[in-house]
Amino acid sequence: MKAHTVEKIGGTSMSDYRAVRDNIILKNGKAKADGLYRRVFVVSAYGGITDMLLEHKKSGRPGIFALFAGADDEREWSDAVAGLRARMEEVNAQLFDDEVTLAKANGFIGERLDDAANCLADLERVCQHGHFALEGHLDVVSEMLASLGEAHSAWNMAQLLKQEGINARFVDLTGWRDGEHLTLDQRIERAFADVDFDTELPIATGYAHTADGLMKTFARGYSEMTFSRIAVITGASEAIIHKEYHLSSADPRLVGEEQAVPIGRTNYDVADQLANLGMEAIHPRAAKGLRQQEIPLRVMNTFEPEHRGTLVTGDYVSDTPRVEIIAGRKNIYAVECFDQDMMGSMTSYDRAINEIIARFKGSVVTKDTNANTITHYLSNNLKTVKRIKKAIGELFPDCDIQVRKVAVVSAIGSDMKVSGMLSRAVGALANSAISILAVHQSMRQVDMQFVIDESDYESAVKSLHAALVEVHEHGEAICAA
Repeated sequence: MKAHTVEKIGGTSMSDYRAVRDNIILKNGKAKADGLYRRVFVVSAYGGITDMLLEHKKSGRPGIFALFAGADDEREWSDAVAGLRARMEEVNAQLFDDEVTLAKANGFIGERLDDAANCLADLERVCQHGHFALEGHLDVVSEMLASLGEAHSAWNMAQLLKQEGINARFVDLTGWRDGEHLTLDQRIERAFADVDFDTELPIATGYAHTADGLMKTFARGYSEMTFSRIAVITGASEAIIHKEYHLSSADPRLVGEEQAVPIGRTNYDVADQLANLGMEAIHPRAAKGLRQQEIPLRVMNTFEPEHRGTLVTGDYVSDTPRVEIIAGRKNIYAVECFDQDMMGSMTSYDRAINEIIARFKGSVVTKDTNANTITHYLSNNLKTVKRIKKAIGELFPDCDIQVRKVAVVSAIGSDMKVSGMLSRAVGALANSAISILAVHQSMRQVDMQFVIDESDYESAVKSLHAALVEVHEHGEAICAA
């Protein structure tokens, strides 16, 4: 019997239903020959919806959750709910032609929006009393709001596929109005217990309600965790992520469409390094389950269905040592702590600073140390960084703390153990007149990180890609996928 696959569709792809239907569900016309069923689809919210529900992922613009958590005026978040409702109904109107199905779609998500708005209003009233603190309920609020986006997109997709004559099944993992608090695995096991993979096409919500809270644990990576656990629990033969772009050797917008090539093959170690730079192929915790169960992960471009994408496995090592991808991140803050008393007490200083960073939910990209200095490179906003700096200063009043905005560019590969690789990278940056502020390379030799001035970021990516990636022939790696 043919094993099934579990496939995740990203938010940008979900916003183009025709491409999803033709390129993914119908496999560009191959579905009849290859088989339509024995696949599970885990869907994200439509592009921009989760930003409206929580807050904008990049700009930080407040969504309903952020407005509710920080607003003194109920009208701010209630107006945001009204704006979200209008946007969701606009999406529905673009998808459903007949008025009957459109009314059902609006009714489905409208009922959930009403429930959510009523819950927020009731909670706000309760917390006006001194015995109740709003902060103690915010985690639950974020979970409730996050669930709305995936419920909307999954319900719509199941209905649209039914209209196409496909036996799609809406699998609601959000636990809406469900009084039981299950673990993630328990909720998945219960939801899929009676699914017939041979005759049904499950469309599951990327958000799943759990006793511990999926958002609390995995933040915006929650849908990838749901996707991973469904693959593990149901025994998938392959896990597939459909994105709006290839997992490429660099950002095509920086190095050019012709120079950037799909990686083709790599391993989970490389995927972890990418996640550390905010360029997730998959959340590291989600990758762990797939890796342990030896389930291969394939990253595909929704809009290039003929391409096999990039296959990620646990045991892959490139046939020759080389750099596979140049990735990086701007908007990094270097927090440098210098204290003469640190000499001989590095461990206690390091532990205390790490605890402060964790308290403010700091995200460490990398760090370096010497006899009397510890520098953490944080991917947080300036407000959070200032709070971290203040707390460190209060704990260590004699510590000289400097904050500088930088960028991190990394050369990553499944096997980079070749003499002269680091010197070639440094030479490429030097030839482009780029000053290196710090450099890191671990003994595993799967990545080299260069800390540079933020203004040099684009030039650094181009220079490293030209010197370390474009010099190799990539056809074999791509075909091997």
